[in-house]
Amino acid sequence: METIKIRDDFIKLGQAIKLAGLVDSGVEAKIEIQAEQVKVNGSVEFQRGKKIYPGDVIEFDGQQVKVEN
Repeated sequence: METIKIRDDFIKLGQAIKLAGLVDSGVEAKIEIQAEQVKVNGSVEFQRGKKIYPGDVIEFDGQQVKVEN
């Protein structure tokens, strides 16, 4: 499982999957999230503005990324 580090208290889901390199652009992030292809802590998430906190795990396309600060 890979990790990404954030400086603030949270990061929005769309920004997080872009930072993790799971998608190439914000537009692609929006499309994948709205298509319900992204999970947060095991549950499908469809809000790209969902706040992601340290300790949360994002899953997309068979990859998992843990958020840390």
